[in-house]
Amino acid sequence: MPDTGYPVAAVLVAAAVTWGLRALPFAALTPLHESSTVQYLSSRMPAGVMLILVVYCLHDLPVTEARAAAPLAALAVTIGLHLWRRNALLSILGGTATHVILASAVFAR
Repeated sequence: MPDTGYPVAAVLVAAAVTWGLRALPFAALTPLHESSTVQYLSSRMPAGVMLILVVYCLHDLPVTEARAAAPLAALAVTIGLHLWRRNALLSILGGTATHVILASAVFAR
């Protein structure tokens, strides 16, 4: 019969490593909450990330073709809904629904 000490030690080491890896981010990030740089980035990053995503998604869009109207209309609906209601979920769902309807029904090949 094998010794039970080795499996018990392996489980304890794995549990300690798992606990340490889960606790480490909280311990490392606690001092950053008071940082003025982190506070500045947390207020500016969401808009910057959204702008990068929009540019990335539309950079290859052939604006001279009729099928480009679907993503542009969806973008306009998303921006309009967000400016009107200030609700991210409503904006995303409205823009997505607009794009799906236009791309599948109006501009389907």
